[in-house]
Amino acid sequence: MAGTLASGFPVAFSLPGSAIITVCVAAAAGYFIEGNPDAYFAQGGASNWLSAGVTNFRGVYWDVDRDTLIAIPLFVFMGIMLQRSKIAEDLLITMAQLFGPVRGGLGISVVFVGALLAATTGILGATVVAMGMISLPAMMRNNYQNWLSTGTIAASGTLGQIIPPSIVLIILADQLSNAVDQAGALRAAAYKTATGEFSMPSEFGVTSTSAGDMFMGAMVPGLVLVAVYMLFILVVAFIKRDVAPPVPFTGKYDRKFAGNVILALFPPLALIFVVLGSIITGIATVNQAGAVGAVGAMVMAGYRLYEGHRRAFWPAAITCAAVLVIMILTSLYTINVKAIETVEDEIVIGFAVLAVIVFLAGVLWSGARTMRIDNTLQGVLMETAKTTSLVFIILLGAAMLTAAFRGFGGEELVREFLTGLPGGFWTQFIIVMAVIFFLGFFLDFIEIAVVVVPIVTPILLADPSANVSAVWLGVMIGLNMQTSFLTPPFGFALFYLRGVAPPAVKTIQMYKGVVPFISLQLLALVIVGMNPALVNYLPTRVSLLSETAPPPANPRLQNCIQEYVWGEFQTRGDDIKAAIAQAQQWDLATLPPALQNDVAESVTLAMGSFDALKTARDATDAKNEAAVVYKPLLEQVRIIQKDIADHKAELDEDKQTLGRLKRNGDDPEREERLAARIEILEAEMKELTASIPSDWAETRKVFSKYLSEEKRAYGVYRRTVDGAYEPIKVLLSTLKGSDDLVAARQDVADLEDVIRNASKEELEARFKEVESEVGAVAGAGDIRNALSDARRAIASSNTPDKEAALSSLSKALTLMDSEIAWRTKASAALQSDVESYERSIHDTIGVRELDRLPRHIALYVTGCSAGHTDISLYF
Repeated sequence: MAGTLASGFPVAFSLPGSAIITVCVAAAAGYFIEGNPDAYFAQGGASNWLSAGVTNFRGVYWDVDRDTLIAIPLFVFMGIMLQRSKIAEDLLITMAQLFGPVRGGLGISVVFVGALLAATTGILGATVVAMGMISLPAMMRNNYQNWLSTGTIAASGTLGQIIPPSIVLIILADQLSNAVDQAGALRAAAYKTATGEFSMPSEFGVTSTSAGDMFMGAMVPGLVLVAVYMLFILVVAFIKRDVAPPVPFTGKYDRKFAGNVILALFPPLALIFVVLGSIITGIATVNQAGAVGAVGAMVMAGYRLYEGHRRAFWPAAITCAAVLVIMILTSLYTINVKAIETVEDEIVIGFAVLAVIVFLAGVLWSGARTMRIDNTLQGVLMETAKTTSLVFIILLGAAMLTAAFRGFGGEELVREFLTGLPGGFWTQFIIVMAVIFFLGFFLDFIEIAVVVVPIVTPILLADPSANVSAVWLGVMIGLNMQTSFLTPPFGFALFYLRGVAPPAVKTIQMYKGVVPFISLQLLALVIVGMNPALVNYLPTRVSLLSETAPPPANPRLQNCIQEYVWGEFQTRGDDIKAAIAQAQQWDLATLPPALQNDVAESVTLAMGSFDALKTARDATDAKNEAAVVYKPLLEQVRIIQKDIADHKAELDEDKQTLGRLKRNGDDPEREERLAARIEILEAEMKELTASIPSDWAETRKVFSKYLSEEKRAYGVYRRTVDGAYEPIKVLLSTLKGSDDLVAARQDVADLEDVIRNASKEELEARFKEVESEVGAVAGAGDIRNALSDARRAIASSNTPDKEAALSSLSKALTLMDSEIAWRTKASAALQSDVESYERSIHDTIGVRELDRLPRHIALYVTGCSAGHTDISLYF
């Protein structure tokens, strides 16, 4: 691969070609030398490699669940269309006029515009070329130092690789989705080896990621990078006053200028808000947002290319108006053709259809303009097809290459190398980051993402000592790969800028200019690495506040929820205990005996929840205190055990080979060498086994008791709070349903006439309506069952038994009257007290039983879980 890339052979064919040639050579050598074409493969053989290649092809093109890559052509189309519509030129000129009078203002305007273009176009070449052609001459005329000018433009142009929407992030999300599965299997195997348990608790699993999560995770780090760039330019400009002097604006800051600023800023900001906002709020998936962005870019190009003509803004205006009408209608009404019942529904549907027609007309009008003016649409489609094809063929070629790499045992070698390094996860992580940074000098981001990432990320994600999230690891790799566009000799941003820079700008000045910005990128990498919440907070927050948020009982949320409850117990514990004490004084005589017992027991459990949580936290403290001595010993033993496992694998393989050689009897010299090697391996295994500290077994046994006690204590606490809240929730919903039960009483009584006079079809329909009405009332299950018995006595038999139906109906009415009687008395005596008590324990003792986390608790859990937690003690 290195040879073909160095020779200038296209990357798209170097990757699969290298794999095909190497596999064929290995298979041929194995066949002619060993008599077995699979002899030189660590896993399977050439046929397995071919099967893996077919699987990868299917994964990219036919796997229904793997739709992330669909977003690539959509965002590429959006970026190229905006670049062709000269939006970048308008932004650069306007921002330069706005920031120019400030020392270093032209540089800040370039960074600002680079960030905006990154969030709209994300096309590196187009951004660097546009800023190089427009801003570089202006910066040179105003005596900016060439090294700062070129460095600022090149670095700002690369922001599109980390600020979403970004093709890099989409590719990384796709690669990480497979890596997460592999890492999960590795971690589960490690847990089974360490504990002997076949099932690993779900909270120890590897957290997955998606393109949407990657977009949200990269947003804050991208803004951090923008802020670091701007701060650097300001500091340099004020320390060295001749490097970036102020540029006075010769015009006036009047209403016309403000209008120009708004017209230049509003469209791209609106597009950013629609595309990224729809993803963050959960309104649209990444693919849907990409489609919206592509259409929005075409509408923007439709008026920008027609600038100076009458009615230039008409297509955009009617499109925006139609979207506004659709949004208003969908917010006020349920737009569903199948649910039309009234004339009002028909009118609303009619207006919605008209708005959609107007919207399509505006889009088609804009599209016609882009097609007619300079044949822009065709050019954009051609460039989109070329770029997308390039990305996909590299993806497929890289899949073939990595399959061959695994087939020859390369992945296992990398894993053994990384896991054998002293220092654990962070040493491995720093080595991987250094390798990616070094490869950035020679390879493009796509090659790094699809060749290196699938090999190293499962190893890093599987490590329980750091327990990093996939989105954090992906963003860190993305930030690191961003330097590949600036690092000589193959930094693409340097090539693009060299192509448009005047001869007065020397190449060495460009190299000098990017060095501080590469350093700033590495600084941002360190900042994000030391503060994982910068990446994890936003995706976690969106997940916990979305409509599909995990319930509070989710195992992954328990540690943070328990921390929140403990904090509330410390601050509001006396008030909660007072409310529980009042509940213990309730007169429960109006309740049925079973419910009396449940409620009384729940109040007792509520009072016991304080001690239960205190006991659990004490168990955690005891475990943590013991871990001070245990963890270093654990790490030492795990390294030895890994060496033993590696020796055993080699020993088993050598014994199999020796047995095969003895059966054939044609190579006694090799038999002798293998026998000697086996003796050495067995001796080394004995030495390694003897090097395990003698007190390990006893220390492990003692610490396992701490872990078991912690697990038991938290299990007791969770059962306590669940039992303390659930009966209260049932009682409250039962009391609140008394009015609904009274309202349904007449409908149930009217069923007697239905049984006597209605047809079988009418009876069944009416009974089902009443059953649904009664079933919606909490605690009315017995009544509904009696009604079901009455319906089945007639509807489920060829010979309807009306007497049996009437008997079941009478039973239902008796049950109903009894329920109404006690509920009415209990509501008057208890409901207000129960409601007050429930409010007191709702977000502490009762939080696990809620359908979703309240907002303030969700925000606390977000901040609590945004970091990384070491779980290696459980492995």
